Amino acid sequence: MTAQVLRAKALDIVALVKPNIMVMSLLTAAGAMSLAPGTVPLSTALVLLLGTGLIVGSANTLNMWLERDLDCLMTRTKNRPLPQQRLQPNTALVFGGILGALALPTLLLAGVVPAALGLVALLIYVGVYTPMKQRSHLSTWIGGIPGAMPALMGWTAATGRIDAPGLAVFGVLFFWQIPHTHAIGIYRQREYEAAGMKTLAGMRGPLAARISIVAYLFVQVMISILPVLLGVAGTLYLITAVVLGAMVLIQALAGDGSTKWARNVFLTSIIYMPILFAMMVVSGRS
Repeated sequence: MTAQVLRAKALDIVALVKPNIMVMSLLTAAGAMSLAPGTVPLSTALVLLLGTGLIVGSANTLNMWLERDLDCLMTRTKNRPLPQQRLQPNTALVFGGILGALALPTLLLAGVVPAALGLVALLIYVGVYTPMKQRSHLSTWIGGIPGAMPALMGWTAATGRIDAPGLAVFGVLFFWQIPHTHAIGIYRQREYEAAGMKTLAGMRGPLAARISIVAYLFVQVMISILPVLLGVAGTLYLITAVVLGAMVLIQALAGDGSTKWARNVFLTSIIYMPILFAMMVVSGRS
């Protein structure tokens, strides 16, 4: 193989881990770890982040392997390495398996609790959430657990236990995913239906999805206040949570439930969460 071909293969293998999702997972794990009480040794922090990266990479790779045929049917996924046959399915399966096998002993170095949480996240994402997407829109709730788990892994690496403040941080990330995912389901409804993916909009109609989005945006904003009440974050974060929460609620209530509205809700959510979480970390450590 030429150097150019090798580079292309390497990039395709990296694409299997869904780098954007991995970066977000690592940032939330690091942020939650920094918010937790006490001082985390550098060695613990490094192995936690390495193990988190490995477990997230494994879950995403195995998800792509399982959904390789469905990905061919959707615009947003049809150019991935497996649908385009730039990589063999067995390559992805072996790669994902190796990442998972390396992740668990690595996470054990950070603690039994984060390792157990990482294993649970992997099993739920690959074994429950991925196949459930073709059966029920309730998969949105199942997928939210592994999506928010890196934060709880980071928290427990620092504290060694699952407690109310850690669950509050987890909850902020978990409930954010519900309206975020339902919004995708509205504006990509045709693609999802073509691939056999079950969404709330597809199973109960766009109006039900819109009502759910608005309702869970209210829940999301309420949950975002919990870190302040539990002493995780301070006044600066509270102001940010209230202002951002008001903005997303006004946008949601003023919309007409169209695909354009849903896409705007989705795009706003992508901006909302990084700002909110960053301010939580800054406020909590200041």
